[in-house]
Amino acid sequence: MRMFRILIPVALSAAATLPALAADYVQAPGSSLAFAGKYQGETFSGTFPDFRTTLRFDPADPGAGKLAVTIPLATATTQNPDYDGEMRGSAFFDVSKFANATYTASGFRDLGNGRYAADGTLELRGVRKPVTLTFTWTPGSRPLLSGRATVPRLDFGVGGGEWADTAMIPDEIAVSTRLHLQPAN
Repeated sequence: MRMFRILIPVALSAAATLPALAADYVQAPGSSLAFAGKYQGETFSGTFPDFRTTLRFDPADPGAGKLAVTIPLATATTQNPDYDGEMRGSAFFDVSKFANATYTASGFRDLGNGRYAADGTLELRGVRKPVTLTFTWTPGSRPLLSGRATVPRLDFGVGGGEWADTAMIPDEIAVSTRLHLQPAN
């Protein structure tokens, strides 16, 4: 019995010094991925309702983080049939050739004050370019990642031809996400 009393404090002490392990998450209901920009001075916004996300994240070790997002482009909507038809066409997303966009990032940076950055790669219309997502993390039983990025649409060939005029549609499109998460099974 004496040996048992000695082993318990030693075991608890060893467990307390183990590093926290990154948790694996999947997207939970209530998540959103949105975009916004201007067309001839008027603000437009839309969503990608069918996007899917997996995340590995531990705020104590953001460098071990991994993020993967798949975005089915044909489901993108502004709730304006004219915009949506044009957006899915060859000048913009060209969904007949490019069904999905993807965003992947490995190793996040701690920006301080509960803010982080994922320096990732966006693949859109067959073009791969770096895009940084800055985000905050709210822990809990259903963690929340709230993030923002800016996508230079012309770098990806989005809005070519007559739509390449940045006086008509600025190059920078704002992307935001509220990602509710649950543990991966």
